[in-house]
Amino acid sequence: MAKRKTKSPEPQVAPPAAFLARMRSLLGEMDFAAFEAALSAPVRRGLRLNLLKCRDAAAFAQAAGFALSPLPFAPEGFLVGGGGVSGRHPWHHAGVFYLQEPSAMSAVTALDPQPGQRVLDLCAAPGGKSTQIAARLGGQGLLVSNEIVPGRAKILLSNLERFGVRNACVYNETPERLCAAFPGFFDAVLVDAPCSGEGMFRREAAAATDWTPETPAACARRQRAILDCAKTALRPGGVLVYSTCTFAPEENEGVVSTFLRENPDFSLETIPTAFGRSARPDWGDGDPSLELARRIFPQDGGEGHFVARLRRAGTACLPAQAGAGVASSTQPVREWDPLLRTFFAEQFDEPPYGLPHAAGEVLFLLPDSLPALPRGLHLLRAGVCAGRVKSGRFEPAHALYLAAAPGASRRAVDLPLADARLAAFLHGEQVEAGGPAGYTAVLAGGHAVGFGKVSGGVLKNHYPRALRIL
Repeated sequence: MAKRKTKSPEPQVAPPAAFLARMRSLLGEMDFAAFEAALSAPVRRGLRLNLLKCRDAAAFAQAAGFALSPLPFAPEGFLVGGGGVSGRHPWHHAGVFYLQEPSAMSAVTALDPQPGQRVLDLCAAPGGKSTQIAARLGGQGLLVSNEIVPGRAKILLSNLERFGVRNACVYNETPERLCAAFPGFFDAVLVDAPCSGEGMFRREAAAATDWTPETPAACARRQRAILDCAKTALRPGGVLVYSTCTFAPEENEGVVSTFLRENPDFSLETIPTAFGRSARPDWGDGDPSLELARRIFPQDGGEGHFVARLRRAGTACLPAQAGAGVASSTQPVREWDPLLRTFFAEQFDEPPYGLPHAAGEVLFLLPDSLPALPRGLHLLRAGVCAGRVKSGRFEPAHALYLAAAPGASRRAVDLPLADARLAAFLHGEQVEAGGPAGYTAVLAGGHAVGFGKVSGGVLKNHYPRALRIL
């Protein structure tokens, strides 16, 4: 992953004239006037708390210095007022929050994942919706996150590690191959489909400049193909959520209409939380059940989203118990168990969170619920990368500390948010620190942001180079 740099806001590009003409025709003069006015308003900034690390929004806002107001799209999501919030904030590095376009939170709210379920996020990068699903699962069950583009799959993995997710598998695969390998396996599947991105015109200049009147139809063909793959991975009685960040009817009501006609064992359901407005049956094939899907326009508080919740017919029973198998590239490491358990006893007030397995000299903690994984797929990561064993010593990895339970670190250097040493640590520098010699967690205002090694009153920096603030 490339080093993070401070991004200057992209210059806003006027929406294409053909797009505006189509929206005027679809919405009518009154609704279009509200739509156009919303497009000229300031871009809204959304923040979503990581429920694995923080549930007290009021305490978070007071400590972080943010002005937060509730959003209709997710109970853990907030609108951020004032300045000062960015990816450079120490708590962003600690995975305490995720910066996300407000209406993008609606898809996982519609999916409503429950602890213990098996969930697939089929088009998952950069990880906003996967991290939201993982937080809702609360460490119970299994999340499979997939991204077809290799570079984006690595960003997805990095975000899941930052959030401290223990029970995820990250794949870099095509939807066809992945879904064929997990037939009828998942309780819930999210397809946040690649789309024409009309809801991102104000945030991404390329979305506006690349758009043509032909783009939506081309996207709709790809979206229908992805849904045809996704349905095969869903168990009877399971839930499939389809979402886009575009306004085009052919990518939204049109895709869902076609899917329902071709798959009579699926039906639309009411979304658990109200947001936006009803979708338009007349923009599809006239099926009145399309009103159960939701549309979000800029005047509804978000940049733009379409969300449909579909239920597959069948008995909604609990999934079978997961198998005991693991990926064929890993092997049990009983001889390393004493090293790992000794390290955990020194560092954390909890046992190792997963089943230890090795791939070469690298040690992983696999989710307890991990089934026998299919062979031949490009798996980037299962569970948590714990570290490696060298010359009879255990050397921890960054992800191990980010995945620790809040307050579980026995050895910790806790640096206040305003402490200059914290900024220096995130920059990659050594800082002064007391305490016993050896590895220690580094906390940013109480939340683990990484680790270092104390020696002679100095904390040697182990913060990953790719994540450092330049």
